[in-house]
Amino acid sequence: MVLLLSAYAPDLNPVECAWAHVERSLAALAVVALERLETLVRNRLKHLRYRPDTLDGFVTGSGPALESSPCPAEVG
Repeated sequence: MVLLLSAYAPDLNPVECAWAHVERSLAALAVVALERLETLVRNRLKHLRYRPDTLDGFVTGSGPALESSPCPAEVG
């Protein structure tokens, strides 16, 4: 089977799903200083290290499929 992909296919990249998850967790925050934002992003990424089920979901959700399936981070 041959899958033709577009030049940019973020749905097939689990890193894109992980970043979408982190960005969504920061969306409601008002950050005053850039240093504070950097600290928050680092903390969110560190927390993901201890959630292997979430990381596995990003990899599973990015696998090629015959029908389009969004990243688990973008569902719900």
